[in-house]
Amino acid sequence: MRRDIRLILVFLALVTGALWAQTKAAAAKEELQRTTGEVGQYGGRLVISQRAEAKTLNPVTAIDRPSREVMYRTQADLIHINRVTQRTEPALAKSWTASNDGLEYALRLRRGIRFSDGQPFNADDVVFSFQVYLDQNVHSPQRDLLIARDQKITVQKADPYTVVFKLARPDAAAERLFDSVVVLPKHLLEKAYHDGTLGQAWSLTTPPGQIAGLGPFRLKNYVPGEHITLERNPYYWKVDAKDNRLPYLNEITFLVVASEDAEAIRFQTGDTDVISRLNSENYALLAKDQQSRGYTLEDLGPGLEYNFILFNLNDDTRGRLPDIARKQAWFREVKFRQAVSAAIDRSDIVRLVYQGRGEPLWAQVTAGNKLWLNTKIPKPARSLNRARELLKSAGFTWNKDGKLGDHNGQLVEFSIVSSSSNSQRMQIANMVQQDLARLGIEVSVVPLEFRSFLERVTQTHEYEAAVMGLVNGDVDPNPEMNVWMSSGATHLWNLGEKKPATPWEEEIDKLMEQQIVTLNYPARKKLYDRVQEIVADELPIICVASPDILVGSKKNLGNFRPAILDPYTLHNVEELFWKPK
Repeated sequence: MRRDIRLILVFLALVTGALWAQTKAAAAKEELQRTTGEVGQYGGRLVISQRAEAKTLNPVTAIDRPSREVMYRTQADLIHINRVTQRTEPALAKSWTASNDGLEYALRLRRGIRFSDGQPFNADDVVFSFQVYLDQNVHSPQRDLLIARDQKITVQKADPYTVVFKLARPDAAAERLFDSVVVLPKHLLEKAYHDGTLGQAWSLTTPPGQIAGLGPFRLKNYVPGEHITLERNPYYWKVDAKDNRLPYLNEITFLVVASEDAEAIRFQTGDTDVISRLNSENYALLAKDQQSRGYTLEDLGPGLEYNFILFNLNDDTRGRLPDIARKQAWFREVKFRQAVSAAIDRSDIVRLVYQGRGEPLWAQVTAGNKLWLNTKIPKPARSLNRARELLKSAGFTWNKDGKLGDHNGQLVEFSIVSSSSNSQRMQIANMVQQDLARLGIEVSVVPLEFRSFLERVTQTHEYEAAVMGLVNGDVDPNPEMNVWMSSGATHLWNLGEKKPATPWEEEIDKLMEQQIVTLNYPARKKLYDRVQEIVADELPIICVASPDILVGSKKNLGNFRPAILDPYTLHNVEELFWKPK
């Protein structure tokens, strides 16, 4: 009996040793990336809340924050911007070289790594991905970053693990543009692309086995209106300092909550483990219980988010939306927009909405972006007298009741829509309503569910004005090309322009194109300073305020290193682990 047991033990040892040897041999063929964070331990689940449900898991079409927040945990890029150092670093490309004229980049890819479904990754996937992003029929927001003077970046496969990119002109931030471009699995998406159905691929109801990426996690399940759960990708291409394959966590669950307040309550009670984009009111409430509840909060200072008022200047409303088209005569008048800007009390917004944890804005670049901020932008205090002068000079008048009317005698009334799940922006909308009432303008505030809000602003254009915000994913101006270029996919105030609608938009187009090819930083900054001046003068969006980055996590979450670049808390999710309590 004992002899039989010994034989079984010996057999198991041999099998275990063989499996270990095979694993080590397989790992030796993989060109893995070693991280420098604290060595953690495996296991556990991370729960994160979201104020709105993701719309898609498709990297080609996703533009909303919830979708991108989930999707980027399952995907990877060629060259990555480190959110802490703000510098580029190798990712799927282990190294790269640039030609002397800055027009050609050769990227050498990691060998032996696989997608989350186990299929190999190589240069064919990279070439396919850029073919998709550059196809104007796909309408990907990344396309604007990859076009220079109507000339596309060309991509060639030099060998199975080398890809050569040729630029139409030098790009001052060429390395950084790869950060925003997810590498797609050709074996899963090629058919949908050729069938013209790629835009509908990878919805939330797609079976997990039909979705794959090169990120640290992969889709496990989706319960509509409740949560999305991701599971560990066993093929992920990063290891820690002791060659343990990352990620450490078994799962991540994105929990849908009704509002910011609900999000704070779930964090306070321990239902969620990390909280990001806290508003100042909830930050102050949560701070009282830090010691007793076992979590920590951090104020990282100014980030890159800019919140603004947006007037609907889209050209497709004529005939289709006559009431909106009539009011657009006001909105297109720059003096009207300037009057609205002059009437807004930005200092009050920072004091009341952000409880002092934020800053007023007059253009799109915040104090958190020290490299590109134009410090000469005027910062006038709120002036109702100045606002009235501007309105009067534009032909507006007041009736005996103090109500503002246009030159046809029509009372100036409009609505402001905003996402009901963002209490800060709703509060900004209400404060703007009160400020404009002092000019005799009647404003109604309309809260909308996030998906409905996004659909109205970006697709149907059934809105008059909106309060919303954008967050640049990088300190460099280039990721915002699609916002400021008149042809950009997120040129929100007038989407779908075939040519610049105004002379100042034409000037912005030229400045943004010129800054890309200007390799000298001071000269390049001068160009982008001018863009900020135009935005502050012409007010295609009326910037009002930017909040500090306020985050929190449970105390025993290892390798938690929040940053001011989005995503603030999950940029190194593969390194996060649970320490013993």
